Amino acid sequence: MELIGKVGKMKKIEVTFLLPCLNEEKTLAKTIREINEMIEKNHLIAEILVVDNGSTDNSEKIAKEEGARVIKEEKKGYGNALRTGFKKSIGKYIIMGDADTTYDFKNCMNFIDKLREGYDLVIGNRYLGGMEKDSMTKSHYYGVKALSYIAKKKGKVNVSDFHCGLRGINQEFISQIPFQTTGMEFATEMILLSAKYTNKITEVPTKLKKCSVERKPHLRTIRDGYRHLMYIIRSN
Repeated sequence: MELIGKVGKMKKIEVTFLLPCLNEEKTLAKTIREINEMIEKNHLIAEILVVDNGSTDNSEKIAKEEGARVIKEEKKGYGNALRTGFKKSIGKYIIMGDADTTYDFKNCMNFIDKLREGYDLVIGNRYLGGMEKDSMTKSHYYGVKALSYIAKKKGKVNVSDFHCGLRGINQEFISQIPFQTTGMEFATEMILLSAKYTNKITEVPTKLKKCSVERKPHLRTIRDGYRHLMYIIRSN
């Protein structure tokens, strides 16, 4: 396998850093550079994979200039982008996260360490890791807490932040899960459905940062919260 990025070639990939992307030209380069810094600091054999989900800005061009591998998923939706990314990742492990500078990729070795220990799915917990001022609205803060509590009880899985986008995944495990959702509710489906196939799921503290630029968020608190709730209610 060929290493994609700035740290060497023709070595077996251990970690794929997976970034779903929709019009992230303002933050994508900074995110990729932060990941590359983390790769080099920890001597990882890794690639950075950007799944472009129909961007109309310069995101694809920027990703390629920064050394990332870019693939396209024309069907819009957070779930669609990630499911395609899972299939196209070539690392033994996947670290997925948003490309908007809100997640601290420089300090995500705790995810990789847990995967190396044998966990199949590692979820970030922003309530344990701390949140910068104005990194999350109050409605989002309490909405996630409520939905996570309901999902935790319904799925009998010990996860308290179902909506954290920074996650570590065993690629072989995740490739066998029959996911169905295509939108933001995929974050909930990913945990609840995975819990039916493995008990090797854990959480690690994760810091949430305020986005480094002014931008319109993709998340719609009420609409997406409703979709999460409907998925939880309908799940078996």
